[in-house]
Amino acid sequence: MQICNQIFFEEIERLLSEGGQAEFLLRGNSMRPLLRDGRDVVIVAPIQDEVKVGDVVLFRYRGRHILHRIIGRCGSRLTLAGDGNYRLLEEASVTDLAGRLIAVRRPSGRIIRCCDRSWRFWSRAWLFLPPFLRRVILGIARRLRLF
Repeated sequence: MQICNQIFFEEIERLLSEGGQAEFLLRGNSMRPLLRDGRDVVIVAPIQDEVKVGDVVLFRYRGRHILHRIIGRCGSRLTLAGDGNYRLLEEASVTDLAGRLIAVRRPSGRIIRCCDRSWRFWSRAWLFLPPFLRRVILGIARRLRLF
């Protein structure tokens, strides 16, 4: 059964506004290699404290909901991008945020929490690479069907 994205994310926002968590299968490739399309289930929780650079958040952008990482902040204005995007940036306000990624469930059932040392290490390591190198790695991995 398929549901319209608008209805789906309205329900996600309702759950989050009531203090609950939402889990859903990730769709899209913009967060590769750390999050994988159609395989990883993301667990999003309400934002209860200040968001910071490096957080992965669910936010509203031009009529859509997107799960991307905060790469810059100036007051209440945020700059966001997918880990697999090396050219596209989004600008949003903290009022556009719906929730924060707190964990990922892999197909094996293993849960990786975003506060875990390993998640933080791999996130920083990937973002430390120059954009052109990330592009090359993603291109090779796509051709070899690694992720």
